[in-house]
Amino acid sequence: MFKFNLGDEVKDKITKYKGIVRGRTEYQTGCNTYGVQTEKLDKDGMPQKWQWFDEGQLQLSKSSKILLLDEDNSKVKTKS
Repeated sequence: MFKFNLGDEVKDKITKYKGIVRGRTEYQTGCNTYGVQTEKLDKDGMPQKWQWFDEGQLQLSKSSKILLLDEDNSKVKTKS
């Protein structure tokens, strides 16, 4: 079970890196990791690469709701 939802804003307790949860990975060993992307752009104005963190290193900054489309893109579901 994941502690953080996709779209949540989180902060790494060690490095203070802050960003939005864009991906999650659950390993058979029970370790959850999160792909976090800062909203800051790089020097060329492009989004930066995701940084991956163990669940225990992260703290929630701000909960967020994201919208998901059905397979035919006709209905929007809200997931929190």
